[in-house]
Amino acid sequence: MTRRQFSAAAAVAAAVAHSPGDLLAQQTGGGEPPAGAANGSPHDMSSMPAHWMGSEQIAFLIYPQFTALDMVGPHHMLTSLMGAKVHLVAKTRDPVQSDTGLAVVPSMTFDECPSHLDIVCVPGGSQGTLAAMQDDATMLFLKDRGSRAKYVTSVCTGSLLLGAAGLLEGYEATSHWATKALLPIFGATPAEGRVVVDRNRITGGGVTAGIDFGLTMVGHLRDRQYAEGVQLIAEYDPKPPYSAGTPQRAPAEVRMLIEGMFTGFVADAEKAGRTAFARFGRR
Repeated sequence: MTRRQFSAAAAVAAAVAHSPGDLLAQQTGGGEPPAGAANGSPHDMSSMPAHWMGSEQIAFLIYPQFTALDMVGPHHMLTSLMGAKVHLVAKTRDPVQSDTGLAVVPSMTFDECPSHLDIVCVPGGSQGTLAAMQDDATMLFLKDRGSRAKYVTSVCTGSLLLGAAGLLEGYEATSHWATKALLPIFGATPAEGRVVVDRNRITGGGVTAGIDFGLTMVGHLRDRQYAEGVQLIAEYDPKPPYSAGTPQRAPAEVRMLIEGMFTGFVADAEKAGRTAFARFGRR
């Protein structure tokens, strides 16, 4: 059993009281229940609540120099949704290198991606995100799929791409703390919180907030017990060794150092964001 199969099975185990002889079905996150499930085989899941088996189509947009953890955190959570199909979508099927050099292999191209998605999720980055704003194919894909998706979502500076595509106008949203003040460029209202929900726009803060975002979506699409099972199997109980994870909590000297490092990027992001929004975001 793979990690994904085990995680999905464990989510069910956390909330279903099976008899000692019952075993949880292997579930890939995209396939049908295993053969024999209907005839009382050891993989019988007949007592599973019907709403725990879904059929969501979920797409993560990946692009050169994106931040891997922005995608990997929520990907871990969303692939635990039994029945869901989770796609890594890029311009081509060539490996996409993250901003730390981690290569990720897409599962489909823009053209191959389903036209109607339940969730489209955009991870962030730095210079890679600004380059994506200037890429016609990437922005047109995002604008098209986002216009029909049931949930339009992002992590970190991925919200800048949503905004540039015109998908956050009139919504509250968040971003990495260094770029959240840029959201009004796109007609969005910056809001507090690691995960901000405004109707079907769901945005996560910087990097690690993607895990909270993913778990929030699991609970929303299934229920609390299912999400708690996913949380437990991930042993997600963060207790960081330092208390400097937000500008408000970080020591002043650390905050000043990091804010100074972002000055040039924020200026570049504002310029690129305004240009991209003028091209792609206006209705």
